[in-house]
Amino acid sequence: MVNPPRAVCQTDADAQANQNADPKAAATRPSWALAATPPRSGTLTSIENHGMQIRMKEKATASQTPTPMKRGRGRPAQDASVGPDVLLRNARKTFGTRGYEATSVREIARESGVDPALLAHHFGSKEALWTAVVEQIAEHAAPMIAATAALRDSDLGPKARVDRALEIYIDKVFDQPDIGLFFATAATEEGARLDRLVERLVRPFHDVFVPLLAEAAQAGVLKVQDAEMLFFVLMNGISKTVSYGHLLAAFSTLPNHPKKFKRSVLETALALLS
Repeated sequence: MVNPPRAVCQTDADAQANQNADPKAAATRPSWALAATPPRSGTLTSIENHGMQIRMKEKATASQTPTPMKRGRGRPAQDASVGPDVLLRNARKTFGTRGYEATSVREIARESGVDPALLAHHFGSKEALWTAVVEQIAEHAAPMIAATAALRDSDLGPKARVDRALEIYIDKVFDQPDIGLFFATAATEEGARLDRLVERLVRPFHDVFVPLLAEAAQAGVLKVQDAEMLFFVLMNGISKTVSYGHLLAAFSTLPNHPKKFKRSVLETALALLS
């Protein structure tokens, strides 16, 4: 009687060959080669099982690979630290340095380290961005204007009120010196932009400061030929002196010492009124 062939995964010859194999050579084979090498002989079932194991391993590996998230259209990615206020400050500096026509939204975005789409998302057009800069300055100046207006009802004398108003103004100029640079450049504009500059930035402060000059002149404590002229001489002189401190630095060391510089500007302005 003839015995049927044995259904095994390895033949006797293969087993003997595996026993005689160099164990060092097997140890040096990469793990991926050992895992991917099918049995050299055996039944069809063995081969199918091995193929199924490979497919299952590939599927498990693929499921562990994270799927990159896609950003929705119309919502530009942004750094949480770069908000609208910072963007407006950067825009103010760029507009002040280059002027409206020579400034592009892309340039402001580059200075801010953001995508131009972020500026468009917050402000829309370049014109709207410039207008937002003016409104930010107006908001910044509001406490100064309110404090100057309150001086008319204070217990200070007419001359002391003017002196205090100058001190308040100089404090604000030194707090944000680039505003003077923006204003100096923006004042060369014509049409609607100049009108907005006058109505939102110049007139509100003019309307509370000029009466102080006029009252001091009427009281005989301040020699004023033209209160309107004196207002613009003081405001523009102080603002540009501080904003263009880098130019003054070619002739004086004061801009390198902010506290001394500020005190000198105040003393000089008060001396003009003495």
